[in-house]
Amino acid sequence: MATPPTIYVLNGPNLNLLGVREPEIYGSETLDEIAGALEDRARELGLAIDMRQSNHEGHLVDWLHEANAEGAKAVILNAGAYTHTSVALHDAIKAISVPVIEVHLSNPQARESFRRRSFVAPVARGSIAGFGPLGYQLALDAAARL
Repeated sequence: MATPPTIYVLNGPNLNLLGVREPEIYGSETLDEIAGALEDRARELGLAIDMRQSNHEGHLVDWLHEANAEGAKAVILNAGAYTHTSVALHDAIKAISVPVIEVHLSNPQARESFRRRSFVAPVARGSIAGFGPLGYQLALDAAARL
């Protein structure tokens, strides 16, 4: 039996606190609950999920490189606050050939002005924002069609 194509789902700083951190903005679902729903949907699509979270920028960069080296089908990236600050993530995405889909639970354009600039968006295949955990599902469906 062939191994299903893998989608890396990478999550940045503070996303380990989903469900307790500002639920009025980020919702009440935990990252583990989001992962479970994604794994179910991935099986339906004939895909595998490799879901990770780190509060450290370098881990995210390393995982982007790994996704590329391992031949991942796509990366779904919620870079959290690094979206607005990380030239390193921008450069890592630009350096790899695997498509990256940017995801945000909230809509950064409707929030503080400093959140309106994304270093990820210019080098991502596309962006999904403002739909809460559904954004991950939408990104997975998009990744399946790439």
